[in-house]
Amino acid sequence: MKLLEYLQQRYQVSVTYYFGGVEIYEYPFDYLRHDTVPIKEVEKYLVRYIEEKTKYLTEDKLALLDRHLKRIRFYLAIEKFGYQLVLKPVKIYEDDEGNTKRKANCDVDMTFYLMRDIDTYDRAVILSGDGDFLPVLKFLKKHNKEVLVLARAPRTAKEIKKFAGDKFMDFTYLRERLKRVEIGE
Repeated sequence: MKLLEYLQQRYQVSVTYYFGGVEIYEYPFDYLRHDTVPIKEVEKYLVRYIEEKTKYLTEDKLALLDRHLKRIRFYLAIEKFGYQLVLKPVKIYEDDEGNTKRKANCDVDMTFYLMRDIDTYDRAVILSGDGDFLPVLKFLKKHNKEVLVLARAPRTAKEIKKFAGDKFMDFTYLRERLKRVEIGE
């Protein structure tokens, strides 16, 4: 909540998207009909799933389901604060070494929204230091958009820091600042 208030007051942000992945288990999500996972429906589905299958699940599996349900409730909370959610089902796959990996691939969605809405904003505040975003950030700047990057400095790609220059803010610093200072002070 403090972050959203900070972004609204400091940068006059009017629309804030949150891109993320969500575990949906066997929920029948239709990629062709929906742009985002209907999180309230998935919450109901997962609660019913847990109730129906509890006696067949191990403690570890129940703990995992509980973590996923808490994540869903986090998404519901930030949606109430004013974030617009763009959620994709987490996909599970094996890497070359046979390790199970989870991925939601939200980069393309974020890029799409930045490009789709380009005529509706003058400034984009990006909360990611992923170097994959450099082409779209350069494109935005070329089209006279102010681009600000808020990310954790140690995990931010060098090329993003260099591109952003004085428009880069270390998210770790910002997080500490928001803990100490109330918005509006």
